[in-house]
Amino acid sequence: MKLILREDIDNLGKSGELVTVKDGFGRNFLLPRKKAVLASEQNLRQLEHEQSVQTARSAKLKGVADEQAKKLGAVKVTIKRKVGEQDKLFGSVTVLDIAEALAAQGQQVDRRQLHLAEPIKSLGSYEVELRLHREVTAKIKVDVVAE
Repeated sequence: MKLILREDIDNLGKSGELVTVKDGFGRNFLLPRKKAVLASEQNLRQLEHEQSVQTARSAKLKGVADEQAKKLGAVKVTIKRKVGEQDKLFGSVTVLDIAEALAAQGQQVDRRQLHLAEPIKSLGSYEVELRLHREVTAKIKVDVVAE
């Protein structure tokens, strides 16, 4: 039985794929739970249309992310913190602090897009990765200075 998957199913395929399964599995599990539809001529045309729309949407989002990455590539953020002995910070600088500093400069960024391996705990200059899209990343320079 040939079916088009409507959602990702482990060990079978991803959403939108055309798969061949045994008749019982398709009739008793996939079709009643609306996890797949029959691979008819009309459903195949609809699948192709949805894939083309998704591709166009993804290309548009990538273009917007590329433009934003160019703007953010030149941004430099300075964060002032109190320091103790040996230039160790009281507390740390996290992605939330960096997102707030960017917002103060007029660059709205979601803190979940910022990738910081671990919080910054000492003075210095750092590069923080900003993931704007699956394929687009930007580097932001962050300077942590003593208050």
